[in-house]
Amino acid sequence: MTHHAHDLAELCEAGASAYREALCRGRVRRGEVAQAPCLIDLGLVHPDPDDGEWLVPTPPSVALHTALRDIEAEIHASREREARVAQVLEAFGSRDDAQPGPVGGMTVLEGLPRINAALDRALDACRMELLCVQPGARSESILDDALPKHLRLRNNGVSMRSLYGRASVHSPALRGFLDQVGDALEVRSLSDLPQRLFIMDRKVAFVPASEDGLSAALELRHPALVKYLVSVFERMWHQATPLTAPSVPPVDSVSERQFAVARLLAEGHADEAVARRLGISVRTCRKHIAHLAELLGSAKCIARSGMLGTSRNPCSPCCSAAR
Repeated sequence: MTHHAHDLAELCEAGASAYREALCRGRVRRGEVAQAPCLIDLGLVHPDPDDGEWLVPTPPSVALHTALRDIEAEIHASREREARVAQVLEAFGSRDDAQPGPVGGMTVLEGLPRINAALDRALDACRMELLCVQPGARSESILDDALPKHLRLRNNGVSMRSLYGRASVHSPALRGFLDQVGDALEVRSLSDLPQRLFIMDRKVAFVPASEDGLSAALELRHPALVKYLVSVFERMWHQATPLTAPSVPPVDSVSERQFAVARLLAEGHADEAVARRLGISVRTCRKHIAHLAELLGSAKCIARSGMLGTSRNPCSPCCSAAR
C-alpha cells in the first residue's frame, strides 16, 4: 500500500470519498480503501479490534480534536525553537548602535508588506522629527491610512515637515488631510521632486530601490548616509514654496532657483548665506539677485510681490545686495 504525502488540511478526493462511505456504513474492508491509504495515516480510520480485515471510521469530532491538538503541539514546538534562536543571537549582544543594518547600516526590503512593516516600526519609534518627500499624488485611501499615524505623531510632540509636488497640493483630499493634522505638519511644494523619501529622527531613512518605486526599498541607518539625505531634504526645503504662500501667479521669467534666492533674501539672509544654503557659488547667487532686482527693483519689492510665502521685511544687507 502506497502512502499519500499530504495532511488532513489537504485530504485527497479518494480519501474524502472513502471516509464518507465508512461513516455511512460504520466500517469498511481494508481493500475498499486501498486507493486512500492516507485515511489510516491521518487516523480517520482504524482497525476493528474484533476483525483486522475491517476498518472503523473515527468520528469527525474526535478527528478534529486530535488534529487541533497536534497543531497546537507544532505551534508550541515552533515557539520553543523561536526562543532558542533568539537566545543564541542575543548571546552575541546588541549591535544596533554600531551597525544597525546587516550590511553597513543598509537593509533591502522587498515587497510592500515588508516595506510597510518597517516604516510602521520606524514611525512608532519616532519621537522628535519626521521629514518626508512625496513627489506623486496621494490618493484619498492612502491619506486615510496615513491620518491616524500622523495624529499619533502629533500627539507625541513630533515635528513633521513634508514636501509635495506643486500639482498635488491643490488636491481636496490632501487639503482635508492637512486640516485634520493641523499645525504639527508643515508643508511646502516644489515642482521638481526626486523619488519618495522618509527620515525619522535623523537616525533612519527610507528610499525606493526599484524602478517602480514601490516593490523594493532601502532602510538606511548609517549615520553618514542619513546625514547626507537630511542635507538634501533641507536644500529642497529652502527652495520650496510654503503652502500658506499667497496664491499669486509667479513671474514667468523667474526660475525655481531664483524663487529660492528671493525667499532667503526676504527672510534676511545675506548673499553669501543664500549661496551656501542653496549650494551655489556667491557669483551665481549675485547673478540671480541682479535678475530679481531688475524685475522687482529691490528685496523689499520681492517680499511684497506675492511670489513668496513671507511678508517679513528684509534686513539692510539684503536691500543693498538686491539693488
